[in-house]
Amino acid sequence: MHILNLECSTKNCSVSIGTNGDNNCLCEELSPDYKHSENLHTFIQWALEGAELELNNMHAIAIGKGPGSYTGLRIGLAAAKGLCLGLDIPLISIDSLEILAYPYFQSDYDYIIPVMDARRMEVYTTVFDKMGNKLEITKPHILQEDSFYAYKNKTVLFVGDASEKTEQFLKENSLAYSDSFSFITSYPSAENMNYLSYKKYKNKSFEDIAYFDPLYLKEWK
Repeated sequence: MHILNLECSTKNCSVSIGTNGDNNCLCEELSPDYKHSENLHTFIQWALEGAELELNNMHAIAIGKGPGSYTGLRIGLAAAKGLCLGLDIPLISIDSLEILAYPYFQSDYDYIIPVMDARRMEVYTTVFDKMGNKLEITKPHILQEDSFYAYKNKTVLFVGDASEKTEQFLKENSLAYSDSFSFITSYPSAENMNYLSYKKYKNKSFEDIAYFDPLYLKEWK
């Protein structure tokens, strides 16, 4: 069973093909210029060639639904919807913050907190425990002195493209900063969608193609 996974919520334009939940082929590029409109369909073709598959072999299309870049999310979703309609296959969506956190589930950290840059002193964030259970809603969060104070005495991994910004702020301004906090700069990758989309496919957790919109969280201006 094959799923084409697309992740365009950040500077990383990422495409993978998962086969029964395992990575079959990955094609991605981190570009500060957001070249997703130029690269996405090329990467899809390259991933198919690398997996020695064709579009009509796909059983579903999965999209990283955000939060993140408004333009990137629109480009990714437009491609995903077009493919689903053309191939008559279901659409699966996955929270881009879960995609960030997924590689660290079952780790030694008590909590994994993905932090995605939302400009200025704001981040998109949520909280997962080490088993991958989501403990807070995905939301925009303005960094302030009591940010993440509830996790001060726990081992916590902050992961995402706002991890450096978060670390600097917490060190300089927060009551919560702890030596048990770790920080990794990372971007959502379609490679980390393979198992998540496979699980959703098995559970028939599909989106309504006509009405599904990305998780913007903030009004586009």
